[in-house]
Amino acid sequence: MLSVDKLSKQLPDGTLLLDNLSFTAEAGEFIAILGASGAGKSLTLRCILGLTQATSGDISFRDRDGFEHNLTTRNRRELRAARARLGTIFQGLNLVKGLRVVENVMLGRLGEIPPWRSWLVGFTDDEAFAAVDALAATNMAQHADRFTGSLSGGEMQRVAISRAIYQQPDIYLADEPVSSLDPGNANAIMTLLRPLAEEKPVIGVFHQPDLVAKHCTRAICIRKGRIVYDGAPQLDEATLTEIYGAELVKLREKDAA
Repeated sequence: MLSVDKLSKQLPDGTLLLDNLSFTAEAGEFIAILGASGAGKSLTLRCILGLTQATSGDISFRDRDGFEHNLTTRNRRELRAARARLGTIFQGLNLVKGLRVVENVMLGRLGEIPPWRSWLVGFTDDEAFAAVDALAATNMAQHADRFTGSLSGGEMQRVAISRAIYQQPDIYLADEPVSSLDPGNANAIMTLLRPLAEEKPVIGVFHQPDLVAKHCTRAICIRKGRIVYDGAPQLDEATLTEIYGAELVKLREKDAA
C-alpha cells in the first residue's frame, strides 16, 4: 500500500504548488489523477518518485517483503532502493531508440545489478527470457529484436509498459502514458494497464475523463494543488466543470477530433 500524507510543495516565494495532499493506494486500484494543466498532477507523481523533494509531508509504501520505504527521505541509498520497487511509465517513454526492444526492457533492472556486471557481462540469458515474457504481456514479443526507433508511438508505449512489468515492482506509476496517442491506441494502452492493478496499485496522470471513466477504478482530482474530489471515476458535469473550468471545452474538442 502507498500512503501520501499531508504532501505539500512550496516555492521560495511562498507559492503553494501542492497543498496538503493525502490519499492511499492499494492493490486492486487503478487510480487516475485528473486536473487542468498546471494543477499539480505530474508534480504529485514526481514527489512520489522522489524526483522532486516535497516541502513537507510523508510518502511511504510497504513492499512485497513487508519492508516500509520512505520516499521523502534525503538518504540517496534508501531512495534508490525505494525507486527500484516502483515501475514507471513516462509520457516521454525514456527509451533508447538505437537499442533493440528486448534491450530496452532489460534496462528496467539496470539499477539492481552490480556495476561491474553491467560493464563486463551485461544481462544473463535468464534475464533476456524474462524480458521477452514481459513483452509477451503487451503483445510485443514478436518485436523483441527490432530496433526501438522503428516502432510506432503506440508500440513504443507498449515497450515502456513491458519494461515496467519486467521490473516486478510493488507499484506502477504512469505519467500521461496515453496523451500523445490516438483514441484507438489510447484505449489499447489503458486496457493493458488495468489488469496490472489486480495485484499492485496503478496510479496514472491522465487528461481524458472519458478514458478514466471507462478503465479506472478511482479518480483523484486536483485543482490548484489541492484534492477537490476522490471517488468513483465517473464524474458528473458539475464536478468536471469545477476541476477543468474553461479547459473542459478544449479537452472535448480534442477527444472528438
